[in-house]
Amino acid sequence: MNEQKEIKIKSLLSSVPPGGLVDAGWLARHDVARPTVNGYVKRGWLKRLAHGVYLRPASTYDADQALSWQAVTASMNMIMDIPFHVGGMTALSLHGHGHYAQLSGEERVTLYAEKLPGWLSKIKVDARFEERGLKLFPDPELGVEPLKNTGFSFGADASFPVSSPERAILEALDELPDGAGFDQLDMVFQGLPSLSPRKLMALLTDCRKVKVVRLFFVFADRHGHAWLKHLDKSKLDFGKGDRQLVKGGKIHPTYRITVPANFVTTGREGDDA
Repeated sequence: MNEQKEIKIKSLLSSVPPGGLVDAGWLARHDVARPTVNGYVKRGWLKRLAHGVYLRPASTYDADQALSWQAVTASMNMIMDIPFHVGGMTALSLHGHGHYAQLSGEERVTLYAEKLPGWLSKIKVDARFEERGLKLFPDPELGVEPLKNTGFSFGADASFPVSSPERAILEALDELPDGAGFDQLDMVFQGLPSLSPRKLMALLTDCRKVKVVRLFFVFADRHGHAWLKHLDKSKLDFGKGDRQLVKGGKIHPTYRITVPANFVTTGREGDDA
């Protein structure tokens, strides 16, 4: 390798913050040949984490320590330009609404994408990534925003895309009954008095799943937050016919979807139906 090219590649790698990841696709796009990559691995400038993905190690790097999931997602967003966003219960937790999102066990991080890189499941991370598709909304970027000041050391401008609370709660509802659970989501809903009705209307109008729209109002009616009266149900698609969701549950009299019995017998349901 000539000296000028060596300097160029070193400069390129210096643009990756310590603790950042790069994949084979990123290296190829920047004309870093495989023999060069192998040489950098031998010199310790890069660490091979799995086939096709490398870490620029920080001075405190410990091969036995799991990577921060935030550093992995920030690398995917800021360096490798992989399209995805953090959503559902994980996003609610990041926005400060996740007191009941993770009750025990390994932390789970929900990523929404058309397709995530295969290496993501092969590296050692301090959380378990769960992949979800983008079928809930036609617009994959509606209600998605960059989350900055993420509380981890990865450069001053570290960020990754995260669902707004308005989008995240709809994504979490889409996981029922196999996701967080009705009672957990009920407690989360209780802590959402400041949602934006404008954002909610845009997302509910765009939502492809009748189940999610109906469930949203089951919970919304239970809690009666101030934003509820600003939502125009006449502009939303509630579909037709009953929806079977919970075995052994009861059909909600207003929204015609089966839910646990205690979600049918509340005082507010049916108001402004």
